[in-house]
Amino acid sequence: MEIWDIYDKNRTKTNRTHLRGTPLASGDYHIVVHVWIRNKKGEILLTKRHPDKPHPHLWECPGGSILAGENSLEGAIREVKEEIGITLSKSNGKLIKSERRDVCNDFCDIWLFNQSFEITETALQENEVIDIQWVTKSELESRYHSNYIVPTLSYFKLIF
Repeated sequence: MEIWDIYDKNRTKTNRTHLRGTPLASGDYHIVVHVWIRNKKGEILLTKRHPDKPHPHLWECPGGSILAGENSLEGAIREVKEEIGITLSKSNGKLIKSERRDVCNDFCDIWLFNQSFEITETALQENEVIDIQWVTKSELESRYHSNYIVPTLSYFKLIF
């Protein structure tokens, strides 16, 4: 059971919370993080979505909704730890874009972390992630143009 803080359209916290899975009221927003990780070779980490999730079997970056009481950076670090078992260092992260998405009733914060690790060090969250890979910029672009990347990640060129 996830509880989110609710924000207004100006990203001001309303001091109300929301239970995930129930519809958000009109004018209510929550914060979502997308976490891109780049290793020392310049490769980008991709995770493959579980078949029971929306956009099954497509590749994406780790991420999700931040929880009540968290800030965006804390939520980004928690989501990565939950989904792939890696602890990111706060000092390695940089917020590269934040946008309000009225269609989704959220603010999407896009993070880039420069941190290296081996795939063998990861532990995939069973109901979220079924595969994980480091890819080059050209491999990421090729997957996107072949419709193997979650379509909402069309902004991915920002990470370069």
